[in-house]
Amino acid sequence: MEFKVAESFLSINGEGIKAGELAVFIRMHGCNLSCSYCDTAWANAPDTPYRSMTTQQIVEQVRKTKVKNVTLTGGEPLLQEGIKELLSELARDGCSIEIETNGSIPLKSFLHLSPRISFTMDYKLAGSNMEDRMLTENLSLLTKRDTVKFVVSGREDLERAYEVAERFLKGGKCHILLSPVFGRIEPEEIVEFMKERIWTAARMQIQLHKVIWNPEKRGV
Repeated sequence: MEFKVAESFLSINGEGIKAGELAVFIRMHGCNLSCSYCDTAWANAPDTPYRSMTTQQIVEQVRKTKVKNVTLTGGEPLLQEGIKELLSELARDGCSIEIETNGSIPLKSFLHLSPRISFTMDYKLAGSNMEDRMLTENLSLLTKRDTVKFVVSGREDLERAYEVAERFLKGGKCHILLSPVFGRIEPEEIVEFMKERIWTAARMQIQLHKVIWNPEKRGV
């Protein structure tokens, strides 16, 4: 199989449960959503240049880094034909794989590929203009090694994130992250909301790569 790779690089995880850890990033080309705040829209455009890479080429590239954390992102990586083959090969090679997925792709067929695979699944809120594309049945499939990320633009998004978490994610079934849309909401407002609701199951997270580097910089 060949995959459309928009970019690949070694850096730290800027967000997620492994934030701050080194990881190899494989950013796939293309997405089925168009979020209002998307910070990687360039990777989704039909005319964006990409490199066609085989499963073995990607595995070899990861091996050369000597880093075992791999983050598959996009775009939407689960749209890539043959992605299960790549996931299985990376897992067999001893990698821990985080799949950043947008919440609109059914996850059931990916769940039993390997215990080395975890999902960081977005639940798109009203501020994204994409909430109607969310598959709530995915939420029931997640486990303690997985994460739901709510990217919030304002108070309305915070209220909805809390409502979804209370309905589908109670009992510590997975990690819950709250992430501010860069430039739309102050992190302090998220913290105050968490205090109001005594929302101890959630964790507020800043995108580290936008603090360390210029927010528009790629390959970091």
